Amino acid sequence: MPDAAALENPKTDLPVEIIAEEGEIMGRYFREMRVPVTYDQISPYVIDALISTEDIRFYEHAGIDATSMAAIFWYLVKGDQRGGSTITQQLAKNLYKTRRGSDGLLTYIPGLKQLIYKIKEWITAVKLEENFTKKEILNLYLNTVDFGSNSYGINIAARRFYNISPDSLSLDQAATLVGALKATTTYNPFINPENAKARRNTVLMLMYEAGKITQAQKDHFSALPIKVDYQRKLMEVEEIAPYCKAEIMRFAEEWCKKHDRDIYSEGLRIYTTLNYSMQKHAEESVSAHMKSLHKKFLNHWAGKNPWIYENKKEIPGFLEEAIENTPYYTFLKEQFSENKDSIQYYLNKPRKMRVFTWEGEKDTTFSMMDSLAYYKRFLHAGFLAVEPKTGEIKAWVGGINHKYFQYDHVKRSQRQPGSAFKPFVYATAIKQGFTPCDRIVDQALTIVYEENGERKTWSPRNADWVYSGHEMSLRKAMARSVNTIAAALIQKVGYTEVINTARSLGIKSDLAAFPSLALGPSDVTIYEMTGAYATFVNSGAYIEPHFISRIEDRKGNVLYEAEPIVHQAMTPEEAYTMVYMLVGGTELGGGTSQALFTFDIFRGNQIGGKTGTTSNYSDGWFMGVTKDIVAGMWVGGEDRCIHFSTSATGEGSKTALPIFGRFLEKVYADTSLEIKPGYFPKPKNYNIDLNCPEPVYIDTTAVDSTFFDFEGDSLFFQEIY
Repeated sequence: MPDAAALENPKTDLPVEIIAEEGEIMGRYFREMRVPVTYDQISPYVIDALISTEDIRFYEHAGIDATSMAAIFWYLVKGDQRGGSTITQQLAKNLYKTRRGSDGLLTYIPGLKQLIYKIKEWITAVKLEENFTKKEILNLYLNTVDFGSNSYGINIAARRFYNISPDSLSLDQAATLVGALKATTTYNPFINPENAKARRNTVLMLMYEAGKITQAQKDHFSALPIKVDYQRKLMEVEEIAPYCKAEIMRFAEEWCKKHDRDIYSEGLRIYTTLNYSMQKHAEESVSAHMKSLHKKFLNHWAGKNPWIYENKKEIPGFLEEAIENTPYYTFLKEQFSENKDSIQYYLNKPRKMRVFTWEGEKDTTFSMMDSLAYYKRFLHAGFLAVEPKTGEIKAWVGGINHKYFQYDHVKRSQRQPGSAFKPFVYATAIKQGFTPCDRIVDQALTIVYEENGERKTWSPRNADWVYSGHEMSLRKAMARSVNTIAAALIQKVGYTEVINTARSLGIKSDLAAFPSLALGPSDVTIYEMTGAYATFVNSGAYIEPHFISRIEDRKGNVLYEAEPIVHQAMTPEEAYTMVYMLVGGTELGGGTSQALFTFDIFRGNQIGGKTGTTSNYSDGWFMGVTKDIVAGMWVGGEDRCIHFSTSATGEGSKTALPIFGRFLEKVYADTSLEIKPGYFPKPKNYNIDLNCPEPVYIDTTAVDSTFFDFEGDSLFFQEIY
């Protein structure tokens, strides 16, 4: 039985809503699709049809209709579950689920169970009549009752079946919906129009007998066919930020469980930090680039399979082994035990299915093995954009299509960052007193170290296998992503100190304390990396990236407010120096971020970045920084053995960087965002000398004596002097 508080403040299930920072509703989640309306927003025809059909003496009784009680009592004792409940009794059953819960011993006596249920409903109905007016009871009833087709309440029913508001329902439409209450599937006007017509006409007859409509109205509307304007998608919002919404709901469910709340019924409103426009720009940028990249990938592997060993030979039995990790294979194994012939039969049996393509969904005929081979040829991506001054996540794209690839590559996936990890080595050096102008020679080196008590050696090589033998400033070395200098530098600053720096910048993934740490062999997430790079732009203050600002109840009371983790990881001067280092990737000749110049984003603007590419081009990364936006992105195959095979196609500057360029173009062109190009602000009293003149090395082997090599930049002699 409901307590006094529940009777005084009845609650109906309301969906939880996810809301962007500008107020747009990005998602609704519910058990029962319902949006309540007031009494005045309901057509009078609905009220008349309901009372005429369900409770003709509604305005005369106080919750129980004494006239029909005697007959109902007799049928209940006989075990005949007949109707006859008043509207108020039905409301009691709908609101408080009086037929759920533990049953006492009396319910096991034949004939008593239904009687006990009825008595609970009678008592609750009387209490409802004491607490509410007749109008309020009708309004509560029509907002809670199930009309079928996942339509709870008259508002959703009117919009589902007729695509109109409930106050616009005509006489025949109102009679049809009220008629459906008797059996929501049998008399569903969309599923069973003939049954619905017969039931509608019964309702019209009852309305005529009750004096609510005339003979002419009854005859006219009874002759009409059932017409609906059925809306399959209702209360559904535009499919946006699906990967982030899944993460938001995961967080909210855990929070509700901890605080004893029901997330799917209380009408909670989850306000997020996501910017609706920036999210759209991010999704469009990822989609456009990945569509183009997919074509290049298929052409790259035309006539061959892309799953290869390091020696570029195809991995035999790759698909056969991969299929064993699928739920379908597990199901077949449970069905057929060790009968491999039966398992193989169903794995290779063609069937109709719908598949994802970059031109839209497509119907085809595939076996499960065909499907696996098809989907393994897709490259995947993740993208995260953060506002560095607040740590607020503005855009989150966890994959290329959530319907077909639900695994999130922003926070759930860990991959090797490659050279995108190098800034943590350089940041450690800056903290220890190094400057961007300090120089290290680019030369072959062998590092001796111990692993589990065993003496080992490691000889890093540059991406192009070339060692210039020249001194190079730290800024230029990071801009050009010179491996030998990063390896030499980590020897100077210490592996443990680099790990400590990474930890202070928010990297929580396991990091191996070996020399190769400098080149990013330890798996990390885009979420971690973006938060770390944002620290450089935020004057050295780390703010954990977050996507929820607050949670409110249905009345607007704040239940949760974000309190992100914040700490000072570097001094403002050290952080600005790192920004200056990152900007070198676009400003200095040979910088690995210079592919950004193919996008219209540099006018009056300063942009920094760092690419990352792992062995065999398995992972392509780009970390981009501006004064207002820091973004991280990754591109790669579902399996690490699936990738491009050349630097011309597989480097992070080719696979990941263009997403950032496309995204910034859209953001700067969007006047509603008020994000403008500009320069990174320098801390007051900043006194580090950033004027780093680079030595000129003349290539004496050049054929033309008027032409020499300026550390890789080909320049004519007369252009310099």
